[in-house]
Amino acid sequence: MLNTLPVYVENASEAVHQKAQLLCAKWGFERVKQQPTELGLCFENEHLVLKDFTEPKQHGVAVDFLSAQVQYRKQYGGAFKEPLVKAFAVKSNHQLTIIDATPGLGRDAFVLASVGCRVILVERSPVVAALLADGIARLVAQQPEMAEHISLIHGDSISVMQNWSQGPVDGVYLDPMFPHRKKSALVKKEMRVFQQLLGHDLDADNLLTPAKALARSRVVVKRPNSAPVLAGCEPSMAITSKKHRFDVYLIKTK
Repeated sequence: MLNTLPVYVENASEAVHQKAQLLCAKWGFERVKQQPTELGLCFENEHLVLKDFTEPKQHGVAVDFLSAQVQYRKQYGGAFKEPLVKAFAVKSNHQLTIIDATPGLGRDAFVLASVGCRVILVERSPVVAALLADGIARLVAQQPEMAEHISLIHGDSISVMQNWSQGPVDGVYLDPMFPHRKKSALVKKEMRVFQQLLGHDLDADNLLTPAKALARSRVVVKRPNSAPVLAGCEPSMAITSKKHRFDVYLIKTK
């Protein structure tokens, strides 16, 4: 896993230059004057972007909770009918606290937040954490009521869950990286860049035990329909969608 990347800013506004300076100071990244030759961070339309500079035409990967795609899913995605929401048995009259231990670009976390859940993102990669923090900051500026439902912890998910002391957690969500066979150009681009950055999720199986120990109600694991169960552990049930299934591990009351 790459813990740092160069930050490249060119022909940008003073505000963006200040954002780059603060970014480097907070996360320990190095600002460079020459365009990176491989992976790097830059700003496009004031969004922090992870980019593979070996592909000049690539737009890069960013966390954007305000994108048309994410907002459309929030407005027209069916809310409580979403398979992910069903997997957590979310009710409109009760706010659940859920840890997303493998948040990626935060899209599933946003779905849970949009139905009233308090979602805590735990991300060990400084680069991905910086991307998530950038997305949350823009959400705070434009949809502060939604941003109240999402928070971020930079740390190793296994360690964070094992040492949790911040109050009861109703559920834990796991979506460990799995080799994708989708042909979507966007997914292929994102997965390729993420795999370059993060490597393979070799310790994914180790997430399940601390997740089950922490959650009061259930652990939900997202898997491609063809993928084996996590850690060889059969779930209590599964909620299926067209391309994925959500394996649900119900926690017995202690």
